Amino acid sequence: MSLSNPQLCIARDTHRFRVAVCGRRFGKTFLARNQIAKFASQPNQLVWYCAPTYRQAKGILWKPLKQKLKQINWVRKVNETELTIELINNSTIQLKGADNPDSLRGLGLNFLIFDETADISPEAWNVCRPMLSDTGGHALFLGTPKGLNWFKDLYDRQITDPANWRSWQYTTLDGKNVPQEEIEQARSDLDSRTFAQEYLASFQNFSGRVAYNFSRPAHVIDLPTDLDYKILHIGMDFNVNPMCAVVFVHRGDTLYAIDEIRIPNSNTQEMALEIKNRYPRSQITAYPDPSGSARKSSSGGQTDHIILRNNHFKVATYAQHKPVKDRIASLNSRLMNDRGDIKLFFSKKLKYTIESLERYVYKDQTQIPDKNGFDHMFDALSYCVEYLYPIRRNIEPQPQQRFGVKLG
Repeated sequence: MSLSNPQLCIARDTHRFRVAVCGRRFGKTFLARNQIAKFASQPNQLVWYCAPTYRQAKGILWKPLKQKLKQINWVRKVNETELTIELINNSTIQLKGADNPDSLRGLGLNFLIFDETADISPEAWNVCRPMLSDTGGHALFLGTPKGLNWFKDLYDRQITDPANWRSWQYTTLDGKNVPQEEIEQARSDLDSRTFAQEYLASFQNFSGRVAYNFSRPAHVIDLPTDLDYKILHIGMDFNVNPMCAVVFVHRGDTLYAIDEIRIPNSNTQEMALEIKNRYPRSQITAYPDPSGSARKSSSGGQTDHIILRNNHFKVATYAQHKPVKDRIASLNSRLMNDRGDIKLFFSKKLKYTIESLERYVYKDQTQIPDKNGFDHMFDALSYCVEYLYPIRRNIEPQPQQRFGVKLG
């Protein structure tokens, strides 16, 4: 199978610096593999592929790249430790992690790919750029937007330097790897800002409030009188001062936050006792901070999760922390999805929870939340929401294309 038309537009372009801003599952990895083969097909070339970390570079590209190159008999030598492939035409391909920019210093480079560019520090590009000077080397920047960071600046370079820079912006649907019905489902699952960024490849301004979809008139209500309190879902943050929890009732696919618990200078055992005192007849599932599986509480040296189980709570949590941006997106999606549906409401008595939704903000010009004291209650409520309604769906790509490049 050949490249898709959008991929062909990028692959055939001759500008020295190319920037492709694409929605999730567009086919960026296959495009990267194709372009590596194209540039490495010329003799005596040095080609680098850089992901945000070494682990990501290996996980994303190493196995399929190595297998394909061996299949078409291009490979002379493989170094598994250095993630380096030497070809029979004396060209070298190497996979790199960009999390330590100083480690990227080296000899002249003929072709460079940055993948998931928005997650890479601009310092990595500052280090690599001089390596392209003596060779007249080219660079390709791939990724999905992440706010208005330096990836947006790269995308805009075609405006000021059109002779050297060319940019494209393609949606997930343009890639033809994800069916329309899956994208429509994502539209229902995600809030408008996250959907626009992840699937439409749109640069979104995430400055201001973290819970940007929250509105008192829309979300703070008099609770329905017919809610069933027999089964409770409780998000929990293990910060010692204060310990925080938010209590939810689940009806249909809608969550109602009915209570909050905030205990200064406390511990997990005290929090568990307070919950049981308030709701002695309820079946309780706790959605705590994942780190509680290892964190030793002051109550007898047991982990926080064991303490909750010893108090007859069910514990639902991930083995490790998920990306904070996914948890935030999940919360905002419940507050209002891209279709305008609201699936999360709050009792008027939840002073600290409402305060956290209104006053927890991003650091200026970043997607990094500012740890300003409002994060504890926010974390408590979002652990529960994100576990019940994760935004990451397992999307199976359609069969992808072959290399389509000859060794010249």
